[in-house]
Formats: sequence, structure tokens, C-alpha cells
Amino acid sequence: MKKFGFLALLLLLLVLVHPGTGYAGSAETHINLDGNDLKISKEAQVQIVNGSVMVPLRVVAEQLGYTVKWDNVTKTALIEQKGTILKLILNNEMAEASGKQVKLDNPPFLSGTTTLVPLRFVGEHTGTSVGWDNVTKTVYLTSPAPEIGVSDPEIKVPDTSVTTPSDNGSNGNTATGGNASVSAATNLSFVDNKLIIAVNGSVTPNVFTMTDKDRIVVDLPNTSFGDSFHQNLSTGKNQNGQLTITDNPNVSAVRYSLFSSSPSTIRIVIDLNSASNYSVTNANDGLIIVDLNGTSTTPPATTAPEVPVTTPPPVTNDTGKKIIVIDAGHGGKDSGGVSVNKLYEKDFTLPTALKIAELLKNDPNIQVVLTRSDDTYPTLQERAKLANNLKADLFISIHANSIPEGSKSNPSGTETYYTRKESLQFAQTVHKYLVAATGLSDRGVRQSSLHVTRETTMPAILLECGYLSNTKDEALLFSADFQDKVANAVVLGIKEQLGR
Repeated sequence: MKKFGFLALLLLLLVLVHPGTGYAGSAETHINLDGNDLKISKEAQVQIVNGSVMVPLRVVAEQLGYTVKWDNVTKTALIEQKGTILKLILNNEMAEASGKQVKLDNPPFLSGTTTLVPLRFVGEHTGTSVGWDNVTKTVYLTSPAPEIGVSDPEIKVPDTSVTTPSDNGSNGNTATGGNASVSAATNLSFVDNKLIIAVNGSVTPNVFTMTDKDRIVVDLPNTSFGDSFHQNLSTGKNQNGQLTITDNPNVSAVRYSLFSSSPSTIRIVIDLNSASNYSVTNANDGLIIVDLNGTSTTPPATTAPEVPVTTPPPVTNDTGKKIIVIDAGHGGKDSGGVSVNKLYEKDFTLPTALKIAELLKNDPNIQVVLTRSDDTYPTLQERAKLANNLKADLFISIHANSIPEGSKSNPSGTETYYTRKESLQFAQTVHKYLVAATGLSDRGVRQSSLHVTRETTMPAILLECGYLSNTKDEALLFSADFQDKVANAVVLGIKEQLGR
């Protein structure tokens, strides 16, 4: 994380005062930092004071190791890091940041033993991206990545256009010339030992290795950083940045830079701990994947198993098999939600439902029925009616979530919905497997009046497996590996529910 991002978190803990008037809080609130939910105590809950979101972050600050001095006589907190000095005073609406006076929405205050400060102050004066989801009572914080020094020869902006060095005969494609139209990189993530690059437009990456230090280099010719890239990741004044990689034995860092402005070229460098094989997938579907696991990833349309719709059995089921209805949300004329990179929800739900069906068909005691097996649109009424007529034992609808474009919050994670009380246990059972398998934030089991879970007569649930509006979630949702994990999690939940 960038030093100023960390510093922002320190500001959230360091001033003392009694809660102001107009306080409104909830029994449980959440703080999500860089996609990870932080553990906060009952005393350290987010609070709303006079319409301002006040955030406690002592638990975060204690992990950062920054220098903090508190003067109990003047009630002043002095926070210092590499020449940057911030000063906050008890019960004072004025703060000081690098010698400049800053007026706060509300004075910082003490809640129990935890200190709080206005969330907006963090976003406006530290470079940290912030957001508040009032529905889930969640604060979202995204720390800018640390800047990369221009002394790094393989990442800095050179005076000449991009060259394509390769010292081991790698299979990269050559960068194109400077007259082509410029595409945009919209996001970057490193998940499951895969570099995932989201782009708008047609991009032919040039991928090669450097062996003086073990590195994999990805050049994106005729490509610049898009607006959403700047919103999700820090590029700094030098148009470069770095992803924080932890607990990965193969990769120490992923760095990125606007390598050349003529032609506009983005360079991404994967710093390795040792030489590694890799494969590249670019299906011109908005995602470029560099897989260090040695296997290629292909679009869901080609990886989904062909599972035909099971012919509905008679209403009286004498086979003794459990009937499971799998519903791929949306379809046909109804695309469902649209992701950041203009991918359709229906193109996630169908391959995932097919994978679930493929796994379940191996169980001789289960009969699988799909509400759709191709790009068609059964109405919500038809989906519920099918399950009811079959007297199905369980009903599962597959979806991906999204929030309106322009929303200040950017949630990530999985949610499971149910309507009737008899569906709660089934929802809880599947949800625990889903959260464990996907590794995304646990956004909980929720009750909502949804048609397919309300109008069905058997235990029925609807899964929101991730957020299309979150670029990191999006990259996962449309990967075959993630869909396999979701499918396996659903099957485990089904079998536990059935007592198998």
C-alpha cells in the first residue's frame, strides 16, 4: 500500500471527544480495506454523525507501525511519516495536513476506547479511495499502490518507442506501430497465480521474459490507462504503480507503467522468485490472462460442458431420486447486469449452471433439471412453475450482482438470498461453501422477496456470486476456474442439505 494510503488509516484513530449530536449507528458495521474485510470490535463500529460517516480504524493502524505522538495536555495527535506531518486536536473541527489548515465535517471523537474521524477527510486529503454503502453499512477503502522508482530500467518511460527484447525465444507477439487506435486498460489483478488484465478495445499483447532477473513482461501496444483504471489503481504522477502480492511463492510483485507515449504502450512486469512457465489467453473478450499455472483459460462459452435440459419427469416421482432444479438467471433478450467491461450476466450464469448440472449428473440418486440450457429466456413465472410442477426437492438460481454506474461505493463479494423460512438452512449451507470456495468477501445470507424464491414451494435460494460492477470480481466471474469453484461449492451445499 502507498504510504499516504496507510497514513489515511492512521488519521482515523487518533483524536478524542464525546459523540456529537445527531448520532445514528447500526448494531454491526463493516470496513473493507483493499478488498479485505477487517475485524472490528463491538466498540469500534462505524457511526453517522450529522450526516457524516465517522470511521474507527485502530485495528488497522496498529498493524502499520507508523510514528504517532499524543500530547495528553493539549489533546493533540501528531502523526509523522517521512517528512509528512498531520496534526489533529481534540474537539476541534480544524486539522493540519503538511502545514495546511483543513476543516473537518465533524470534530474527531472518542467512542469507548476507539477514535473516529470523518471518512471524507480521508478521501480528500490522503489519496485513498473511499466509499460508503448505506444498505450493507460498509465502508470501502482502497489504498493507492506504491509508486515505482524511475530507476527500474524495465518499467520506466524511455525516450524511444517500445522495443520487444526476448532472450529465450518466448512466444510473444510483436507490438504494432503507433498509428493504430488507442485502446484502454481498465483494471489489473493477480488472482490464483494469474495476471488478469481488463481492456476496452482490441489489444494484442506482447509477452516475453527477461532472465537477468526472472521477470515476465507484458506489453500492451496502442493502449493507455483508462479512467476506471485510475479509479481502481494508483498510477501516480509518473503513470506507474504496483500491485501488492502476498503469500505467493512464485511472484514477489506486479508492476505497471505507461512505458511509452509514442506509441502509447503500457508495460506490466511480473517479478518472479524463480523462472516460471506461463501461458497467455486473449480471446478478444475484454480479458487478457497470463497464467503461471501452465494452463490456458478460455472464454466460458467454449469451456462450459454441454448439458441438455433434462426432460421433466412426471409430477409423481417414483424413482426415489431427488429432483434438483438449477436456474441460470436471465438469458435470451434479458442480458441481466452488464459488467464494467460490457460483459453480460447471462454469460456467467449459464456456463456456471451447466457446470453444476455436469457435477450432479454423476450422482445416481439425483435428477437434475435446468430451467434453460442455452441462450433463451424463460419467464420468472415459468421457472417457478417448472420447479413446482416437478415437486422438486431444491431450487437454486445463479446470478451475479451489480450496483448502479456512478455509485460511490464499489462492493465486492458473495451473497445468498432466500424468502421463506424453510429455505434459510439451505441458504446458510450453500453460502458457507460458496464463500470458502470463491475467496471473496462474505456479504451474508439475506432475506428478500424475490419471485423465484418466493413462488416456489421447495427450499429455494438465489446466489449472487460476485459483483459485475467491481472489476476484480468481474475478472473472476468470467474465468472458467472461478466458475468451477462456484459449481463445486453449490454441489457440496446441495449434498449436505440432502444429508449425503
